[in-house]
Amino acid sequence: MRRVLEKVQRWAPYVDGLLLDDVAAVLDDYTSTEHEVDEHTQRLRGHLMRLVHLAVCSNVAEQDGQVEVADLIERGRTIGTEEVPTDHRRAVGHLRRMAWTLHELLERLVTHQCLTEAP
Repeated sequence: MRRVLEKVQRWAPYVDGLLLDDVAAVLDDYTSTEHEVDEHTQRLRGHLMRLVHLAVCSNVAEQDGQVEVADLIERGRTIGTEEVPTDHRRAVGHLRRMAWTLHELLERLVTHQCLTEAP
């Protein structure tokens, strides 16, 4: 019971209103500075890990009947744990791949009604 209570106390709600803003900021025509890349990376990782966890817990991959969601979950886990390249141009590319993966996974979760609507 104590373990459950600790998890509930650490729980952060998924819908925080910032996910789409963060994705839009990364996928915008503006190229992030080195400081912004670090900041965006941390925020997108948090969003991505929450969505991956939600997708796994809700068994969306089995409901989907396709490998698409399973691939997105795996891609999310991989890109979310990879080291950000030190080269600024490659770091921006890594960040944009993370944002696209996050956006695609969000769309699949909304389609399968794991989220009632996108924030």
